[in-house]
Amino acid sequence: MANHLSSKKRIRQSEKRRVHNRYYSRTTRNAVKALRELSDKKEAETMLPTVAAMLDKLAKKNIIHKSKAANLKSKLAKHVNHLEA
Repeated sequence: MANHLSSKKRIRQSEKRRVHNRYYSRTTRNAVKALRELSDKKEAETMLPTVAAMLDKLAKKNIIHKSKAANLKSKLAKHVNHLEA
């Protein structure tokens, strides 16, 4: 266990951040999964901007890497474009 006051505070902060990051990354992963499972093009086109925004926010806050966010957005856009109307 930590002895210094600052290291105890660091443990509290990192745990709080870990829980926060897990929540938002899990929420985004669920949204990506839901978008991939859609077969209706109109519905997918309306959902794509919100999922892309979620990915951008995760990348901006360094929860995921910016290249990973870009790759996911690209794959999702490709998926939506190939859906039948």
